[in-house]
Amino acid sequence: MRPVERLRTWTEILVKWVRPNVRTFRDSGAPRLWLLSLIIGAMVAVAAIVFREAIGLVQYWWLRNNTEQTLTAAQNVSWYWILAAPIVGGFIVGLMLERVAMRRAGNVADVIEARALTGRPLGLRDGLWSAAISAVSLGSGASAGREGPVIHLGATLASVIAHRRKRPEWCSRTLLASGVAAAISASFNAPIAGVLFAHEVILQHYAMRSFVPIVIASAVGSVISRIWFGDAAAFIIPDYQITSYWEFPAFALLGVVAAAVAILFQFALFSADYAARSVTIPLRWRPVLGGAMIGALGVFYPHILGVGYEVTDKVLWNQFPLSLLLTLIVLKTVATAITLAARFGGGIFSPSIYLGALTGGAFGLMAGSVFPDMASSEALYAILGMGAVAGAVLGAPISTTVIVFELTGGYALSIALLLTVAIAHGVNQAVHGHSYFHWQLEMRGLFDHQGPHRQLMRTKKVMDFMDFVPRDGDPQWHDPESGYPTLKPGDSLETALRAFDASGHSRLAVVDPREDTRIIAWATQVRALSYFNKALIQASVEEHR
Repeated sequence: MRPVERLRTWTEILVKWVRPNVRTFRDSGAPRLWLLSLIIGAMVAVAAIVFREAIGLVQYWWLRNNTEQTLTAAQNVSWYWILAAPIVGGFIVGLMLERVAMRRAGNVADVIEARALTGRPLGLRDGLWSAAISAVSLGSGASAGREGPVIHLGATLASVIAHRRKRPEWCSRTLLASGVAAAISASFNAPIAGVLFAHEVILQHYAMRSFVPIVIASAVGSVISRIWFGDAAAFIIPDYQITSYWEFPAFALLGVVAAAVAILFQFALFSADYAARSVTIPLRWRPVLGGAMIGALGVFYPHILGVGYEVTDKVLWNQFPLSLLLTLIVLKTVATAITLAARFGGGIFSPSIYLGALTGGAFGLMAGSVFPDMASSEALYAILGMGAVAGAVLGAPISTTVIVFELTGGYALSIALLLTVAIAHGVNQAVHGHSYFHWQLEMRGLFDHQGPHRQLMRTKKVMDFMDFVPRDGDPQWHDPESGYPTLKPGDSLETALRAFDASGHSRLAVVDPREDTRIIAWATQVRALSYFNKALIQASVEEHR
């Protein structure tokens, strides 16, 4: 065979091999998905920058400083400013909550719920109001983090775009995760962690077709953020080293201690939330009362005010004595619990990082006093504590490990950090059984961590598989005194299957929610099971493509 003919033959083979893949790629809508993720990444980055600057703007009116050096600024103002700022901020937050009929500002749990209930997008109006509430809260000294509001805002923008473009469910979920990745990347200068967090916490799988759009959004978010804020890590850490491999038992023990701090922190959040639900004062005055309590604590310990990045940085540099570290662990836990229970806006990542640094720093000081020749620097233990407490609280050990790497630039301690984070996460799971986010979801009746089958059983409705009664036919009626069980369109798939099983009937009437004697549709057990099986298959396909 001539060389030209051989080349033509190989070309034809190559074209036959490549063409179907290219056609499948094009028909799947991936190019448009990539473009949308790029647009989302840019929009979320700009929104994250505006949000961060808004916090500084609110903060400036009482601290005369719009940077994250809140401790230094608070130590240079009169005590009455520290007391008044959270109270005034709480009053404004209360008015805003009443204005938009919200019980609290948005958080990460709302995003996970939106991913689980793909048909219900996050509202743009509520998302923008939530971001405004959080900016006022954090700028006025509320003790919380800025990551939750930014993630919620990024997810809101992504959700609006996805639903206006009427994309398939898996595309909508991927774009939602892209907004989250861009938010983390832009807010914390942590693009790799943004990608992993979006997969680990939001999507809860690592499907390959979702990977590229999420990376695009995260990369765009990081680039735009670095153009505005610079490319320096969030914390500047001193030199550190692992003195001896005999220290690894101490790192494992630190994981246990960090888990205890994380568990107590979550219990404090749960308890404060339960206590707040029993308080009968109007919603408008709850943030005012909480702000008064935070301001009173801040007068004596301004370390607990705001996001707390400056305090975390000082702990890394070993600038606080052991007694103050232990005191701040308690006070920051109390202040954050009060903040969130009082319905201020904010997240829990920054407080978790803060508490982890305090825990690790205190542990390092004690280890150094017991084994002065073997213990590493306090900075090393503080970094390990940051990852351990945050990983346990968030239920995201992988992305939290990478977040700590990117926030601190400390990649040389990977083995020690992985060990500490894993032990803290494992102990927390043994006690709590799930993360703080999943506790919030369970309070709403969404058991997302129990697997796709439980999620589908509780989120899919009878209206999704029922057969409507023809409108042009004779009306059908149900006699409530007959004892024959019925369903309603809003009942869950789980409720329907239990009704079929308990009654022994394979066909049940679906009645009008406003008129329980009028039959509007019929639901069959075969259709319900078939719908459930198809939904499970779709979930499996989405997770493995």
